[in-house]
Amino acid sequence: MKKIISTGNAPAAIGPYSQAVEAGGLIFISGQLPINPATGAMAAPEIKAQTEAILKNIEGILKQEGLELGNIVKTTVFMADLGQFAQMNEVYSKFFPANPPARATIEVKALPKAALIEIEAVATR
Repeated sequence: MKKIISTGNAPAAIGPYSQAVEAGGLIFISGQLPINPATGAMAAPEIKAQTEAILKNIEGILKQEGLELGNIVKTTVFMADLGQFAQMNEVYSKFFPANPPARATIEVKALPKAALIEIEAVATR
């Protein structure tokens, strides 16, 4: 059985998908963009600001379920420019200072709304 997770702590889905879905004790968080959930505005067009905004959105989805970033077991990071990897990693490491989740990072041609980065995550209860 799956449970759809929706919260105002993260931007609403901009297509036919859920913010997150729980199944079998795992929380699958859809790719998050650097959008402020309160205003709908994109974060500054700079990789550090966008990375921080996304991780706060992921944190907001987890909070809805009484979880935290430490519950994440895997992330996938999609970047428009891997040349900005070190800057993204600098911010990312602040959110996961110890025992970070497994991660894959992939360079893509383009992201929705011309974002520089998108991150999806899988968490466990």
